[in-house]
Amino acid sequence: MRRAVSVRLPAALATAAVGIAVVVAMPTPQASAAVGSATGYATQNGGTTGGAGGQTVRATTGTAIHAALCGRASSSTPITIEVTGTINHGNTTKVSGSSCNTAAGVIELKQISNVTIIGVGSGAVFDQLGIHIRDSSNIIIQNVTIRNVKKSGSPTSNGGDAIGMESTVRNVWVDHVTLEASGGESEGYDGLFDMKDNTQYVTLSYSILRNSGRGGLVGSSESDLSNGFITYHHNLYENIDSRTPLLRGGTAHIYNNHYVSLHESGINSRAGAKAKVENNYFRDSKDVLGTFYTNERGFWQVSGNILDNVTWSGTGSENYPAGPNLTSTTTVSIPYPYSLDGASCVPDIVRQTVGANTGLRVSNGSCSPQTPPPTTPPPTTPPPTTPPPTTPPPTTPPPSGTNLSLGASADGSSKASGTSYGNVRDGNISSYWSPAGSTGSISIKWGSGTRVSRVIIREPSGTQGSIGSWQLVNHDTGAVLASGSGAGSISFSATSLSKITFKINSSSGMPRVGEFETYAS
Repeated sequence: MRRAVSVRLPAALATAAVGIAVVVAMPTPQASAAVGSATGYATQNGGTTGGAGGQTVRATTGTAIHAALCGRASSSTPITIEVTGTINHGNTTKVSGSSCNTAAGVIELKQISNVTIIGVGSGAVFDQLGIHIRDSSNIIIQNVTIRNVKKSGSPTSNGGDAIGMESTVRNVWVDHVTLEASGGESEGYDGLFDMKDNTQYVTLSYSILRNSGRGGLVGSSESDLSNGFITYHHNLYENIDSRTPLLRGGTAHIYNNHYVSLHESGINSRAGAKAKVENNYFRDSKDVLGTFYTNERGFWQVSGNILDNVTWSGTGSENYPAGPNLTSTTTVSIPYPYSLDGASCVPDIVRQTVGANTGLRVSNGSCSPQTPPPTTPPPTTPPPTTPPPTTPPPTTPPPSGTNLSLGASADGSSKASGTSYGNVRDGNISSYWSPAGSTGSISIKWGSGTRVSRVIIREPSGTQGSIGSWQLVNHDTGAVLASGSGAGSISFSATSLSKITFKINSSSGMPRVGEFETYAS
């Protein structure tokens, strides 16, 4: 059961000439079952209920997850496993039993059914450890983070897939998860969300897939065409090379997703696949839809999508982009009811709802498209959405005095591909630094002690609100100067220091710092 909660928007948005009405629903917390109900194709073929009606157990290790599966009366006895803490290779071993078939170094859901795995408490992180679903049905995975699963190097797990499904899998709902890598195949990673060898009736919703060479596939080769009936809705794909997803045969429904920084290609429909692609928002990306890397063509039905700074390559052998003028090449009938948000609302809705540990918020489909559709703003123009109250409006003049960051140096934790530490001190809000994951730190430093009493953190246009909780730290002493949530102006007691660090402890989507300004007053 869900309790509808309207998100109050700033007054400036309500009075703007072009506005967006965004409403999300906050689920009522439940202790012993997945929150909400399955959507999309996971509602077909008898539906997806996971472990509803069965026992609920708590697990803090991978071995405990396996033990819960093996402790059931049978391989089909319903069970909900609430997971908290970090699951890794060190605490995931094989457990034996008549109701399970597990293995070390991977969460193995093999030859079983009627299972829910849900993150609770302060969160569940599967660190370098994938979830493998094989010969199984009626599975729900909700509110977990899976990161840095490798197929080469050390340690390896699940063939390098964050979530992988294969060999007669039916009815899987994956919801509000965060799937992350730290590079592509050359760094040892494979897909974030893969389906092959007769996997059908799957929905991926309200999830984050980022920082990977490969988003995911349906079908492992041009001859593996037994997969399909997959729904992808209200997901964020960010900093991905390709496969968002790659479809080999089958049918997919792809709606209300936000795609940002797809470097090589996006939705790749091939080998006779059919994709209904509607009301998605594509930004800063290349070849977001088409048939790529093969002459075995696929098909698509398109409507309501927004292309924001999307580039296209030319048509040629094994390269058939759908753009720049998107035109349908087939029709796809959808058998289930669903509500479409206007594509212009998608970036803001997705920012508020997707990923693990974000409150399991969902859209209620009440957002209407802007009229006329938005155009891509220049870098210094405020975005169509108004930032939260903690973010300084783009029109706010800088404080009096000199921005001490100009001419200073910068460093930080690992940065996302294509970004630079120096971008936060160049006076250009459109360039930015972003951490390799959802958390990280960025510093401004000087050659000698410098008096600072105020900092302004500015997010680039269109990304406001991504930064969650933070700390501002005197790097010289380790003292916390200030803490809070959201970007904006930060004041604190005047301090002389040679290095000041902005530490991002949580975020919604990939956080970006356009400018890290420092002032003496």
